[in-house]
Amino acid sequence: MSIWTQLGEILSGLAVDAFSTVVEAVRTAFEGDPETRKQVGFSVAMIALSAKMAKADGIVTQDEVKAFQEIFAIPEDEFTHVSKLYNLAKQDVAGYHAYAKRVRKLFPSDPATLEDVMNGLFHIAKADGLYHENEMVFMDDIADIFEIRGREYERIKLRHMEPEDGDPYVLIDAKHDWSDEQLKSHYRKLIRENHPDTFIARGLPSEFVAIANERLAQINGAWSSIKLERDL
Repeated sequence: MSIWTQLGEILSGLAVDAFSTVVEAVRTAFEGDPETRKQVGFSVAMIALSAKMAKADGIVTQDEVKAFQEIFAIPEDEFTHVSKLYNLAKQDVAGYHAYAKRVRKLFPSDPATLEDVMNGLFHIAKADGLYHENEMVFMDDIADIFEIRGREYERIKLRHMEPEDGDPYVLIDAKHDWSDEQLKSHYRKLIRENHPDTFIARGLPSEFVAIANERLAQINGAWSSIKLERDL
């Protein structure tokens, strides 16, 4: 059974009138199956926050729709489940801050997945070629609620907004005073951690490979700059 069918069963069994109802249902329905709960929870988080981002921006472009589909390959006969949740989130009177806090509670001890959600949102937001002011306010607020701050958040923004112009050390979360061997070891570790197979093993949708490949390219680009600088 696909996660979309499972999500549909949850929605059909609820008198859904708020996102909080869906979140609580996901938390309890898959309590004994943490892998499925993570997959469904991640999907719910991305759909709901994408809807709220679209509302903050005021427009949804075809490029953004395409970017969303790069993260989730949704069978046509199950798209109604996604549409129902998307429309619910977009129409809900609750602001995106409340949504982000609910998502934070879905992954109380899993900061990596919260970072994956942020990367997914940036991937969608940049699809039309520019970041709107309201989108950046939205991103900054979500990151703060997710407790992704400082250098960690700067690294995420660099990867999406200016990977070629930003500090390559920040982009790969390295220090300028590290030795060549420290840098090489850190780079190899990043390649292992960001391989598409690693994302799938962590329970993310297989379609997330688009973002995984993009991240690998950014890491390799930063590493190339560092190698040139150090003559490695």
